[in-house]
Amino acid sequence: MKKFQSYFLLLMLFAGIKGFAQTQKVVADKIIAKVGDKIILKSDIDNAIADYKRQGQGVQLPPNPECAFLEGQLVQKVLVLQAQKDSVTITDDEIDALLDNQIRYFIRMYGSQEVLEQIAGKTVYQLKEDLRPQFVERQLADKMRRQLLENVKITPTEVKTFYDKIPKDSLPFFESELEVAQIVIYPKANKDVEEYITNQLLDLKKQVESGQKKFQDLAKVYSQDPGTRDNGGQFSLNRNDKDIDPTFLAAAFKLKEGQISPVIKSKFGLHIIQMVSRAGDDAVVRHILIIPSVTNIEINDAKQKLDSVRSRIIAGTMSFNEAVNKYSEDDATRYNAGRFVNQIDGSTSVTIDQLDKELVANLKNMKVGEITQPLTYTDERGKTAVRIVYLANETQPHRENLKDDYDRVSQQALADKKQHVLDDWFKKHISDFYIDIDPEYKNCKSLDYWFTAENTASN
Repeated sequence: MKKFQSYFLLLMLFAGIKGFAQTQKVVADKIIAKVGDKIILKSDIDNAIADYKRQGQGVQLPPNPECAFLEGQLVQKVLVLQAQKDSVTITDDEIDALLDNQIRYFIRMYGSQEVLEQIAGKTVYQLKEDLRPQFVERQLADKMRRQLLENVKITPTEVKTFYDKIPKDSLPFFESELEVAQIVIYPKANKDVEEYITNQLLDLKKQVESGQKKFQDLAKVYSQDPGTRDNGGQFSLNRNDKDIDPTFLAAAFKLKEGQISPVIKSKFGLHIIQMVSRAGDDAVVRHILIIPSVTNIEINDAKQKLDSVRSRIIAGTMSFNEAVNKYSEDDATRYNAGRFVNQIDGSTSVTIDQLDKELVANLKNMKVGEITQPLTYTDERGKTAVRIVYLANETQPHRENLKDDYDRVSQQALADKKQHVLDDWFKKHISDFYIDIDPEYKNCKSLDYWFTAENTASN
C-alpha cells in the first residue's frame, strides 16, 4: 500500500489515452480483478503500460509495472465505490469539458479531426461516448481522494520531524538557484509598417482566393509563426481556449469552411486565417502571421517608459509586484508577480539552464536586490521586447536544508502525511468491499495487502 498513491496518479494521467488506445488495439480480454461490481481487465493494464511507455516522456515505469498498474486500478475502484456510497457527484458539464480537452489533445496529436476519426474508425461524438464512463470513474475517484485529504495540513514542527528522519547522505544536492522577475513591454510598430504588412497579407489572400496559390504553401514561405509554419500554418483550436488571443479566436469562428479572414491584429502580430474544418466549438485553421518590425524610435520609447518605472521602484514609491501588474505585457510571467517558474516542481526557484541565454548574460554580475537597466531582447515568438529584470534571490550550491529549501521540504512532508492518511483509511475500510484478484498475481508483493483484504472480506 505504501506506493499506491503514485500509481493511482499515474493511472489518472493516462486514463484518457488508455481509453483511446482500446479503440485501436486488439487484446484478448480477461477479468483479472473485481472490486464490488467493478471489474478490471487484463487489457486495461496492458494498454495502460503500453501507452505509458509511449507517452511517458522519459518517466520510468515502476518496478513490476503489471503489479503497480493493477494496484492503481484497485485503488481507483475502491475510491469510486466509496464516492458512490457518500453520494459524491460529478456534473455533466465537468465531464464534457474534460472530454473536449481530451479530444483536442488527440486532434493536436494526429494533426486534424479527420485523421483522428480515420485512425479511430469512429466519429468524435462516438469517441466521447466511449470515453465518458472512464472519465466519470476517474473524476469520482479523484474527487473522493481530494475529499479524504482536504483537511490534511502540515505544521512547522511536522516539517522538521520529517526532515530529521531523512538520512543525511540521502539529502539531494541542488545547484545554484535563482528567483528572477521581469517587467516586459513590447514596442509598438508604427502605422506605416503595419499598413505595409496589411497590404502584403491582403495580396496573399487574393492569390489564394483566385486559385493562384494554396494557403498552406504561402504559409510555409511567409508565416513567422515557428510553431505552425512547417505545417502550412495549420493547427487545432477550441472556442474556449484560454491560450489563444481572443481577437484571433473571434475572427476564426466567424469563418465558414474554406473562407479566409480579413487581416486581423492580435498580440502576436498581423494575421490572415483560413478555416479548414469546424465541428461545434472545435476547429482546424491555417494562418499566416507576420510580425511588424520596430525601429529604434519605438524601442527607445519603451526603454524610457521602463526606465521611469525602474526609478519609481528604486525610490520606493512603487513595489516591483505593483509595477508588474500595471505595466508588464508578458503573459508567461505577469500573473506570477513577474517570476519565472520552475517547469519541474512549479516553484519560483529556477536554475540557469531554465532561463534564456540573453537573460543569463545580464544576470552574471548582478547582486540580489538589483534591477537591470532596460534591456532589449527577442522573445520565443521572434518579437522584439524590452524588459527590466529583478534578481530577488540566489542560493549557492548546497545540500537540501530547511533554511534554503523549507517550501520544498514542506511539500514533501505534506505529501508524505497525505499518503499515510490514505493508507490508514484503506486499512480501516478496505475489508468493507468485495475483492477478488486472479491468483496469477500472487507473486506481486505490492498486492499482499489486497490478497489479505480479499481473504478477510471472504471470511
